[in-house]
Amino acid sequence: MKRIRILLADDHSIVRSGLRSLFRTTRGEFVVVGEASNGEDAVRLAARLHPDIAIVDISMPKMNGIEATKLIKQRHPDVKVLILTIHENEEYIYEMIRAGANGYVLKDAEKQEIFTAVRTVASSEPFFSPSVSKLIIQKIAKKGDEQPRAANSNLRLTKREEEVLQLVVQGLTSREIAEKLCLSISTINTHRTNLMQKLDIHETAGLVRFAIQEGLTKAEA
Repeated sequence: MKRIRILLADDHSIVRSGLRSLFRTTRGEFVVVGEASNGEDAVRLAARLHPDIAIVDISMPKMNGIEATKLIKQRHPDVKVLILTIHENEEYIYEMIRAGANGYVLKDAEKQEIFTAVRTVASSEPFFSPSVSKLIIQKIAKKGDEQPRAANSNLRLTKREEEVLQLVVQGLTSREIAEKLCLSISTINTHRTNLMQKLDIHETAGLVRFAIQEGLTKAEA
């Protein structure tokens, strides 16, 4: 089994130590390959170590997590960035998504949620803590109500593509979407590929950012 290589970026050594110990309990599924106590070091180590995932806090000295995420994603798009923070703040969430973050988890999450977040992001799927997903959906619903659908009519998304987009935004994996819509995983992957081609977006996190910015979907009743 290929181990998921992780870079930890947090200015609190006790947090890094706790995460390092947590990942050691998984019998080799995860390995911490580097640690950074500030944003500048996080960017530098991402370039040198090229981890599968960088787990990044928002509040860090020298360079905050938002700027660090931007630079990591610009320079190393294959490196996934998972935000792990205490901030359950709408502004921070959207800033991190716009910066290119692939997931957003709160520090009070249970260990299994952190493991799931890392596995999900490593497989190129987005992951957001339930409370964060709720904020995103509320934002999309509000923006969808405010913005006329006609403004985006040239995109010509099918009804099924819109359904898939909404479920992607909610943080569901392709398997979960397939189960929810009673379709095969290959069919869901085809819809996701079509969405990315139509929107000229080439990663799942980009679909989430696009939905937030454009208000293309609405929350379920």
